[in-house]
Amino acid sequence: MPKTATKRLVLLDAHAILHRAYHALPDFATAKGEPTGALYGLAAMLISIVENLKPDYIVACYDLPGKTHRHEAFEDYKAQRKELDNDLAIQIEKSLDTFAAMGIPVYSKSGFEADDILGTIVKQLSGKAGQDIEIIIASGDMDTLQLVHGKRVMAYTLKKGIKDTIMYDEDAVMKRFGFGPERIPDYKGLSGDPSDNIPGVKGIGDKTATTLITTFGAIEDIYKELEAGHEDKFAAAGVKPRIIQLLKDNKEEAEFSKMLATIRRDAPIEFVLPGKTFKDGLDIAKVNAYWVSLEFRILGQRLKQVVEGKVTVMPAQSRISPKESSKPDHVPAPTKTNHQSLFGDKEPDPELEKTAVALWLVNSNINDPQVQDILDFANTEDFAEAKKRVFEELDARKVRKVYEDIELPLIPILHKMEKRGIKIDRAVLNRLSKDYHAKSDELEKQIFKLAGMEFNVSSPKQLGEVLFDKLKLTAKNMKKTAGGARSTKESELEKLRDLHPIVPFIFEYRELQKLLGTYIDAIPPLLDSNDRLHTRFIQSGSATGRMASENPNVQNIPIHSALGRAIRDAFIADEGYSLVAIDYSQMELRIAAFMSGDQKLIDIFTQGKDVHSSVASYVFKVPEDKVDSEMRRQAKAINFGIIYGMGVLALKQSIGRTREEAQKFYNDYFKEFSTLAKYLDDVKAETANRGYTETFFGRRRYFEGIKSKIPYIRASAERMAINAPIQGTEADVVKLAMIKVDEYLKREKLENDVFPLLQVHDELVFEMKKDKAEKVMKDIEKIMESVVDPKEIKGVVLKAKGHIGKNWGELK
Repeated sequence: MPKTATKRLVLLDAHAILHRAYHALPDFATAKGEPTGALYGLAAMLISIVENLKPDYIVACYDLPGKTHRHEAFEDYKAQRKELDNDLAIQIEKSLDTFAAMGIPVYSKSGFEADDILGTIVKQLSGKAGQDIEIIIASGDMDTLQLVHGKRVMAYTLKKGIKDTIMYDEDAVMKRFGFGPERIPDYKGLSGDPSDNIPGVKGIGDKTATTLITTFGAIEDIYKELEAGHEDKFAAAGVKPRIIQLLKDNKEEAEFSKMLATIRRDAPIEFVLPGKTFKDGLDIAKVNAYWVSLEFRILGQRLKQVVEGKVTVMPAQSRISPKESSKPDHVPAPTKTNHQSLFGDKEPDPELEKTAVALWLVNSNINDPQVQDILDFANTEDFAEAKKRVFEELDARKVRKVYEDIELPLIPILHKMEKRGIKIDRAVLNRLSKDYHAKSDELEKQIFKLAGMEFNVSSPKQLGEVLFDKLKLTAKNMKKTAGGARSTKESELEKLRDLHPIVPFIFEYRELQKLLGTYIDAIPPLLDSNDRLHTRFIQSGSATGRMASENPNVQNIPIHSALGRAIRDAFIADEGYSLVAIDYSQMELRIAAFMSGDQKLIDIFTQGKDVHSSVASYVFKVPEDKVDSEMRRQAKAINFGIIYGMGVLALKQSIGRTREEAQKFYNDYFKEFSTLAKYLDDVKAETANRGYTETFFGRRRYFEGIKSKIPYIRASAERMAINAPIQGTEADVVKLAMIKVDEYLKREKLENDVFPLLQVHDELVFEMKKDKAEKVMKDIEKIMESVVDPKEIKGVVLKAKGHIGKNWGELK
């Protein structure tokens, strides 16, 4: 008879995977504030398993709450582990829904750990019934390696995070440890395992344990040799008398620790192979509906592609909502090349594009919507039906006017901007590349000298080892990464800036590397045959209403340092043309003034005063002509900070004062501008009551997290809610200005003389025929200032000012 084809069974150590995902990924949450980071990691790993391991069956094994047989034997088993984070506990419970949706059976048993369930299933399949089954154990726990047997039972373990994996067969275990899988419990019996609080033999480490096992075998064999008086064999193996005595004194501890480390194979379960293969039992629509409820926007589509064998690279942007972002706008990572639309290489289908924008207005948390997002939102595979539902919801949420007056007319304008592109001077970028690489190399040498060694400065791990281990740098409240490593983020390194001269050099090095990698060396390959750069503008690029851009992100070119500003010199006008930049002055503060109705703030703007000096005058109780530069700087810090929900601690850091001084400044500010303070409190209260904010023009942003019972999620939602009406109104004004300018160019028949090129927050950049530039610039200034009639906004004028030059760098 022909041999039956081997089937592949993947056993999941669910707890280990969820723990690893929880600590490896950022703190993601749904709009309602429900934590989802571990669930996303689990989902992503399941897709990876389906793609890479191609299993016929998948089964999940779980720990259950409560003590196990190991706790009964050893009260301190895992005692050092801190209590499970509430966010992780919630996700572990909810992960059962993931397996239910995917049709994956779950096995567990009270008193036994998931490892024991895995071991029992492996044991039950070791006989004739399982001879045609190949088993792969997927886990983040190295304990499961003791279950490996030849190539029939292998372990697929997570080395780092949830992406870096390694497959262990018996040969790989031997290569990794120097002994086979069956000796791993002996190894832990001797060296212990701090993660599980297994004591081992105190004084025996990894190296000695390995020597003992490779020389003598199991713990029982080691003690047979000792009891037989063969100490000479130990000496010949390089085992010192001190170790021999430790072994003699701690036999009970060694044998007991081995017992704790040994995976049981006799849990009272009866394993039954699923009746259907994983693919046959998979209902992709059901899985996708579940993942969409968790706001995992593209995973369902990804799973379908993997199952059907149509594998494509997953976009860098995960399409899930971070609990808190340090930036006001979360901009998607680049995923497409120039001239690629949202829907592929071809020009976008107008109905798809319009519907995508409408969906974003309905739910601003879905940035840059894709076709699958539209279908998922409507829970249908019929695009016509999905479109109908999106527009019904557009009306239900009363944002049709924003769609028709602002977003819809903007679509063709952005297409024209992308098609025209902006001229780039390659020579400038080449010069900067040569200069910045040389500076970077010199900084690297300085860093190596100060560190006393060479290392990869761009590697967070190696940098951390140099700063924290070699140089012993530390500061109060230093944070760690989600995975427990010491963080080398800028915010953490800032705490070390004054402790060692190496730190400022690292900041300079990072800035140069970012400018080189993101712009200077990245732009030339993107240019067309005429050296024009066709950035993609993402109309629906942020939750506030602001646009984003990619390939490259022109809105993120740093302008606060000379190194960053120099990049703008490469953005030039074509022969016979000038570049013209027109931007709004202090628009967010002007918007805060008229939306809050604070008369003092309104008067500052209607009287044409300098807002920062005037605010300083009020707060510090001095005449405006007595306001010095430091007073103005502090006033500027709080002026811009309050519209992002800045608290006292952030203000303290911004102005460089003590907490008490910052608190007094904060209190005095809101005492003087009490109507503004009330407005900000009202925004929080109204958002909590109705669930959304509104701009001056009616754009809505929903904040389900504002009612979260988790304090930091609620606080984050409140901060974003304060900012949303102001920044959203700014976005609306700029978009309306673009539309009105476009109407003006058509009306004056200037479309072949004046070309809009870039939009960067409150700045519009044009390429104009030289002989038309001065007049057209003045006309556009007036248009931009008249987008909103000052009579409608309490007399506040949204001031705009233009500049003319040959390159973008000259226009400030």
